[in-house]
Amino acid sequence: MQQLTDATFSDQTRTGTVLVEFWAQWCGPCHMLTPVLEEIDRERADLTVVKINADENTATARDHQVMSLPTMLLFRDGVPIRQIVGARPKGRLLAELDDALSA
Repeated sequence: MQQLTDATFSDQTRTGTVLVEFWAQWCGPCHMLTPVLEEIDRERADLTVVKINADENTATARDHQVMSLPTMLLFRDGVPIRQIVGARPKGRLLAELDDALSA
C-alpha cells in the first residue's frame, strides 16, 4: 500500500475512490488491520487503499478530525464520504465500504 504524507495527501485522494488508513507505529490494532487492507487493495479494482502515519503527518490528521487510531476515511473524488474508526474484520469492513459506495 502506498504511504501518503501531508504533501501528497490531496493529490492522491482527489480523484477516484480512495480508502485512507490513518495509523501510527505504536498502534497495535493498526498493525492487525494492515493485512486486511492489503487484501482489499489487491482484490478491489474499484478502490485504492493507502496509508498515512498520523504521528508524522499531523496537519492532515487534524484537518480530518482524526481522534483515534486506526481511523479510515473513504474518499470519492476528493470528498470524504465515510469515516470508520477502529479495526474491523474483512467482511464487516467490506460491508461498510459497499454501503457507503452505494449511497
